[in-house]
Amino acid sequence: MKIIERTIPADVAKRLEASGAHPLLAQLYASRGVVHSDELDMSLKFLLAPSGLSGVQAAAQRLAQCIRDDEHLCIVADYDCDGATACAVAYLGLQSLGAKNVSFIVPDRVNDGYGLTPLIAQRVHALGAKVLMTVDNGMASFTGVQVAKELGLEVIITDHHLPASTTPVADVIVNPNQRGCNFASKNLAGVGVMFYVLVALRAHLRQLGHFEGALSREPKLDTLLPLVALGTVADVVVLDTNNRRLVEQGLVRMRQGLMPLGMKALLAVAGKDPSTLCAQDLGFVLGPRINAAGRLSDMSQGIECLITQDAQKAQSLAQTLEDINQSRKGIEVDMKEQALELALSMLDDADSPPPALCLFDPDFHEGVVGLVASRMKELYHRPTFVFAQSQSLGKEHLLKGSGRSISGFHLRDALDVMSKQYPELILQFGGHAMAAGCTIEEDQLATFELALQEVAARQLDAQALQMELLCDGSLGPEHCTAAVAELLKSAVWGQGFLTPVFVNDFTVLSQKIVAQKHLSLLLKLGTVEISGIWFGRTDALSRQARLAYRLDIDEWRGQKKLKIMVQALSPNEA
Repeated sequence: MKIIERTIPADVAKRLEASGAHPLLAQLYASRGVVHSDELDMSLKFLLAPSGLSGVQAAAQRLAQCIRDDEHLCIVADYDCDGATACAVAYLGLQSLGAKNVSFIVPDRVNDGYGLTPLIAQRVHALGAKVLMTVDNGMASFTGVQVAKELGLEVIITDHHLPASTTPVADVIVNPNQRGCNFASKNLAGVGVMFYVLVALRAHLRQLGHFEGALSREPKLDTLLPLVALGTVADVVVLDTNNRRLVEQGLVRMRQGLMPLGMKALLAVAGKDPSTLCAQDLGFVLGPRINAAGRLSDMSQGIECLITQDAQKAQSLAQTLEDINQSRKGIEVDMKEQALELALSMLDDADSPPPALCLFDPDFHEGVVGLVASRMKELYHRPTFVFAQSQSLGKEHLLKGSGRSISGFHLRDALDVMSKQYPELILQFGGHAMAAGCTIEEDQLATFELALQEVAARQLDAQALQMELLCDGSLGPEHCTAAVAELLKSAVWGQGFLTPVFVNDFTVLSQKIVAQKHLSLLLKLGTVEISGIWFGRTDALSRQARLAYRLDIDEWRGQKKLKIMVQALSPNEA
């Protein structure tokens, strides 16, 4: 692994510090591209205005008519955490704005597949809906939109996924990544797009006088921000300044206990104190429990948990999601072991892994392939696709694949190139730069693997395939304190704005293996003694070791102590 130290623009760091930022935070922010002090102000007044989002005004007008005429609107959600939170935001937000006839449908991963399919469109029509609105999907639903229109439904697409060369013929499309949209943040998650639609809708209803007199009181939409924060972090979108504001504002409310009952219940079953929440908890505590429903069961349970106003029901659903997540963990562990064996067999006669990995086993579960692809990508630093047999009745000959990528390799664009080079290869695909999914015929797996490796070989050189760890330089002993660790933990870090990693020379005072697979450490930096843990490592360290690490807090019986989470050895130590 190559450790690369970030460059810190000294003049920018000084300017940020002069504006009131903690000296260490000023350096960390400057090295991550923050330039102006306004970017450190996480208040809502600095959020981008909805007016720059193409289609948002047209969506607001149609939704306002839907509310005022009491028309039935049906939300079609996606089955991941972003889709679930986007659905919850739409459902709760529309109701708060006066909608009385709102329903939702979430496709089943196995039986329905992804997005607005013709069968989903028929189900929406059968409910008696007049307007169909997608959240976190729709840009790839050409046939589904066509069928919906033929059935007389009006279709509003809210999505953030990258469009193909053409777009579905919907009545309205709201997507910051559609052609011609000049919205300054292209990184909104699906839930963020839906939140912006509601903000524009409220403004339009205000202009219509909807909140005057006895019609309806104007609601505060900031109550939805905990859901927006959860979906944004869980979908691993880039945390640009606008997204960080959305996440920060959601966390502020969650720490005060101001969140949906289902989120409170999920935190309770996870044993998590809301007052200490950080952005990482959204991705590693709440997100997996919501996602588990869509992976192994029915995402309707996740959405119901997020929208229920009944505390007892929230608790029951949260426990159900917890149980499903525990099952997911077991399946994932087994699949990861199988995937490792497959990958190792590919390396038997090779000096290094191929430029991309493609793994399949008949026993793989299609609901967990994305998680395993992510783990394998992290382990081998290669674009990775993991496939499972479709569990849909009559479609067992199909393989459902989920991919994860590395910097420099745009996965959705790679699938597009492959589909043009081999027109019969990919039946369906979509996604982002770093994550994508596709469906192929089982007998096309070898061709898919070959095509993926061909594209990767053209686009990724040896340097791009070398695993790298960005670090923030050395940390002085004066900053190795629980207070600094808490300061860092309270800030919003994530995709595109990574958690700080430092590198220092430590004296290893003691070390022991715990749980048969982790290395517990007592380290010394200067005169400061610090406990540490290196997950997944059992090899002993030398007396002197240069370690890359993150700061963390170890809390026991109300006492908080600094703890470091070791990430790597410097190359000359490994």
